[in-house]
Amino acid sequence: MTVALHEFTVPADHAATAPPEARGLARDEVRMLVSDNGILTHGRFRELPRFLRPGDLLVVNNSATIDAAVDARYRGLPVVAHFATALDDGAWVLELRDPAGVPLTTAEPEPGARVNLPGAVATLHGPWLPPARRLWVAEVDADVPALLARHGRPISYAYVTERWSPDFYRTVFGRIPGSAEMPSAARPFTDTLVTGLIAAGITVAPITLHTGVSSPETGEPPSPERFAVPAATARLVNTTHAADGRVVAVGTTVTRALESAADPAGRVHPASGWTDLILGGDRPARTVDGLITGWHEPGASHLHLLDAVAGPEQVRDAYRAALTAGYLWHEFGDSALLFAPEDGA
Repeated sequence: MTVALHEFTVPADHAATAPPEARGLARDEVRMLVSDNGILTHGRFRELPRFLRPGDLLVVNNSATIDAAVDARYRGLPVVAHFATALDDGAWVLELRDPAGVPLTTAEPEPGARVNLPGAVATLHGPWLPPARRLWVAEVDADVPALLARHGRPISYAYVTERWSPDFYRTVFGRIPGSAEMPSAARPFTDTLVTGLIAAGITVAPITLHTGVSSPETGEPPSPERFAVPAATARLVNTTHAADGRVVAVGTTVTRALESAADPAGRVHPASGWTDLILGGDRPARTVDGLITGWHEPGASHLHLLDAVAGPEQVRDAYRAALTAGYLWHEFGDSALLFAPEDGA
């Protein structure tokens, strides 16, 4: 297994098929693997305060998940339409999926084709990120937020064997609706845990990044996403670094937002708009010193982002340990806390 090259296999029994609550666990009782300067520690997420220091800054995503999946029909066949993101001109980005939660193979999306939604029609214009043809720009002849509020449900994939209510896809930080899928790195946080972090001298600050849909085609780059880094958060990042504290991002979404707002020296400035930043070997992290994340599939672009923060060797070792110890993957699974190697380590 060469995790540094993102070549590994996740056994089927490593998929979290239901929320931890269905397994008799509280949200913050999922497992957490901590990688700090090459030392791996196995624990539970509720132990997070002992792995952080007073003066550290935890940056969270306050985007809330919308019910972005709607039953539809395309060329007479049942499909599920995933509403990935709203565009500035009023159009929407859609993904058509098989009702079983797997890619659609029975009918190819085409320009000008119509997707029949409950009480509405979406007309496909063209691929959003050509040459990939997974995501399509569409005009919808209805108010989409109202449509989703009435007929939508959370996006789920084939490994989740039952439907779960929207409450299971919400995080304690979600305040601004807009994410097609849950910013799942924050799912294990509870009100009690956040209170304990603050009492331990850990500062918490928000950004907003509205996530698109996952499961990209092979070779498809990460989708552009709308984000905002407020002035207060930018100021806290800079003052934390000035005081030798660490900035820990809760999720790849937070990492992408902060790094999109960072200058070459790592200083963060208020910023908003769309980001198409891709972190990796050619663009290492400049301002994020660690991140909390779930476990990603082989080949996922998120793995390059992890490398950009924690380094390929630490990511490889963490994934090897997680596979050996039976950690659970996906949005209802277990967690990791990965720190960048400290100078001289």
